[in-house]
Amino acid sequence: MRRILALIFLFSAFASCTKDFEEMNRNPFSPTQTDIGPLFNTVVESLRLGWNEQFYLHNETLYGITQQAAKTGVGFDNITIGTEEAWASYYKALAHIREIERRLDEMDTEPEALNNVRAQLKVLLAYKTFRLTDLFGDIPFTDAGRGFESLDFARPKFDDQESIYKFLLGELKWVEDNINTIPNPTTPNGTAYVSFGNFDTFLGGDMVRWRKFANSLRLRHAIRMVEKDPDFATPILKDIIENNLPVIKPGEEVIMRPGQQSWVNEGVNWSFAEHNKLRMGSNVWHQLSENDNKDGSGIFDPRARIFFETNNAKEWAPYPQLPDASTPAEGGIPYELHRDFNFDIKGSACLYSPFNYYLIRDTSFVPEIIMTGAEVHFIKAEAYLRGLGVAANIAEAENNGNDGLVASLKFWQGLVVGSPIWANKPPILTDGQIFQAAAHPRLSFFNSTDKLQHLYNQQWLDAFRQPWEAYALWRRTGATPREGNPPAYYRFSYPPSEATNNPVNWAEQVAKMGEDSPAVKVWWMK
Repeated sequence: MRRILALIFLFSAFASCTKDFEEMNRNPFSPTQTDIGPLFNTVVESLRLGWNEQFYLHNETLYGITQQAAKTGVGFDNITIGTEEAWASYYKALAHIREIERRLDEMDTEPEALNNVRAQLKVLLAYKTFRLTDLFGDIPFTDAGRGFESLDFARPKFDDQESIYKFLLGELKWVEDNINTIPNPTTPNGTAYVSFGNFDTFLGGDMVRWRKFANSLRLRHAIRMVEKDPDFATPILKDIIENNLPVIKPGEEVIMRPGQQSWVNEGVNWSFAEHNKLRMGSNVWHQLSENDNKDGSGIFDPRARIFFETNNAKEWAPYPQLPDASTPAEGGIPYELHRDFNFDIKGSACLYSPFNYYLIRDTSFVPEIIMTGAEVHFIKAEAYLRGLGVAANIAEAENNGNDGLVASLKFWQGLVVGSPIWANKPPILTDGQIFQAAAHPRLSFFNSTDKLQHLYNQQWLDAFRQPWEAYALWRRTGATPREGNPPAYYRFSYPPSEATNNPVNWAEQVAKMGEDSPAVKVWWMK
């Protein structure tokens, strides 16, 4: 939706460039019209995770639901602070995307010359919209972000998630069909393609990477909806896999790395230090270690020492995923910045293993993850294993599963190696040692007896710092590692501001769902 404050912001932001707006046909990327580049960059900036989103949606809610970690105490009730932030961030970015598209429509140039910048916008629109609709279900979309066009759009109607999914997947197909990856392309008439140039701080103007990201998003969301509409989803999987279309490969991860984009990621450490209730749970521990030896001698997965660390007594100690009255209370200060100088001081009450301090402390090198090469391999492995869009092929499934595992081990180790502040680093493995680790009986795809379950386990682990993706995987499959019964928590309730600012459409949507609660399943769930 476009709230009044967002409209005021948008109009004020554009005030300096609205003179003779309707008559303006000049190329907006020329030196006389430089505002669209920065506007595009604000959309890129919106990919950063919000501080409250991380605190309330990820740390307070999703890590516990996915059991990628354990929450050690009674939490905070203000989840709406996080939903409001995620909601507002999306609709502000959507308004910017709509405005850029409008200005492109008004340009006096060959339509083909705009294909690449349109493709970039479509990819960002798809990624951001998929993320929001996967959290909430049906959302305002078609009429949303258009408040600057007319007050008729000030209170947009909700779109059903199915139509949103199918529209976005169509847009991503347009990207595959129309993006031009030749360096410095021109049209047949000699017109140079319009470019965002240096304002593309996300993928550096590399159209090959944009194309790969688009196809990888098609894979992710086609397989997400495959249980609900296989007739629509499986041809997408077939198109990409059988035609060997370019997708993200290991080493080409799509990430937001602060140091390369000139920002400081202070929100991640803040969200952990202020929350201070997340620890390594027994569920994830048993996916990383063969036993409960406190010295870590049972650890077989090298990611254990990257994701977590020992407690204040220097022991590996998982917090019970299902605590009882006899479970000792957890405390300590393992995420406070004093550890920059006194690393071993986590507080005597820190009885259980916290997240690795440096994983959530490095504000420059450690990235926010959008999509990994490992995930793409895992998606392909599932398609081959289940015969989704392609003929079932166990060998191809095993190879892609193993390639995804190796890629994940290398990616996470790369964060340790590259971090300039990561002290007390775990052992750095050679490629040979990584392959040896991947051959462990608990990790090997070739030796696993339940290959699909093993695949989901590994995809869940690789998404360790993407709890929203692990959440989607659990909701789709119901098969990620778990202790105890799962909660009936399938979506986030709409933020209160939507009921206030868009009351008629909100009420109509709630009536359609029956209730605005986490118990309502999103469209693509079985």
